[in-house]
Amino acid sequence: MNDMYLGIVFLLAIAAGFVAVTLGVNAILGPGRYNRARLDAYECGVNPTPQPVGGGRFPIKYYITAMLFIVFDIEIVFLYPWAVSFDQMGAFALVEMVLFIVMVFVAYLYVWRRGGLEWD
Repeated sequence: MNDMYLGIVFLLAIAAGFVAVTLGVNAILGPGRYNRARLDAYECGVNPTPQPVGGGRFPIKYYITAMLFIVFDIEIVFLYPWAVSFDQMGAFALVEMVLFIVMVFVAYLYVWRRGGLEWD
């Protein structure tokens, strides 16, 4: 095997070992009895059903929330490296990032105005 990949293989082995040890310790020390209260829905307060409410269709607000998360997550993905190397890029990069943030803010205002952030 090439020596370049030895570090990656080593880290994958450590990760797999950590997963195996964590699952093993949980199986040995974890609770063995489950009751109705422990298996109840607790994250959103809605009881799970075989089909989504409305005959198999998810409300569009789930998708809007997911898309908003992706937009702002991508914004952070672009902002962090820019902030780290800001000193090396100059005024052009500053103008480009200001334009990018303005575009994201306009999209945010549009979604806010259309009621996409309200969870009725």
